[in-house]
Amino acid sequence: MTNNIPTLAQDAMTAVMPEAVAKATSIDGQFESTLEQWASADGSLESGLWECTPGTFNARRDGYDEVAHVVSGTATVTGDDGVVVELVPGSTIVTPAGWTGKWVIHETMRKLYVIRTIS
Repeated sequence: MTNNIPTLAQDAMTAVMPEAVAKATSIDGQFESTLEQWASADGSLESGLWECTPGTFNARRDGYDEVAHVVSGTATVTGDDGVVVELVPGSTIVTPAGWTGKWVIHETMRKLYVIRTIS
């Protein structure tokens, strides 16, 4: 990706996503697609869109923090610490490095994400 071409003005609702692939951490056969929109030159920061079909998957934030804003769809996120968050369009969630938990996506979800990799 070329870092000097602004692509962040793309409409998150209508952006055309790459072909979905099987989600590796899915418990029940979900598919996901990721459209990276920008990455810093050193690779420590990136942003883009992510979309995933309904179902359940386990998640770990090993070595990175993520801030995500839900564009469409709904989900229930349950941390291994017992904290439960209901996500709807307009919700923002932060999952810091070291976070683990389960996502249950009820309706195909699209989110705008920013990931900071920790060296």
